[in-house]
Amino acid sequence: PLMKAIVHVALKNGVLDPQGKAVADTLARMGYKEVEAARIGKVIELDLEDGLSSDAAEARVKEMCEKLLANTVIESYRFELMN
Repeated sequence: PLMKAIVHVALKNGVLDPQGKAVADTLARMGYKEVEAARIGKVIELDLEDGLSSDAAEARVKEMCEKLLANTVIESYRFELMN
């Protein structure tokens, strides 16, 4: 079975999120007053080749996040590996 990595990328706290603000403002105007704020992020699913060890997969996905998938100056990321 393939291993799958699910990567979650979001803006770091304190970084302006105009898209999230627009969503929160619109929800409030629609009557969802309980929404105080919204943050927009992205989820990336990666299918990894068979035979990769969990340690190797973790190291490779971390490298992918650092080099391409997240702008680590303004974004944080986390990922989970699943078989």
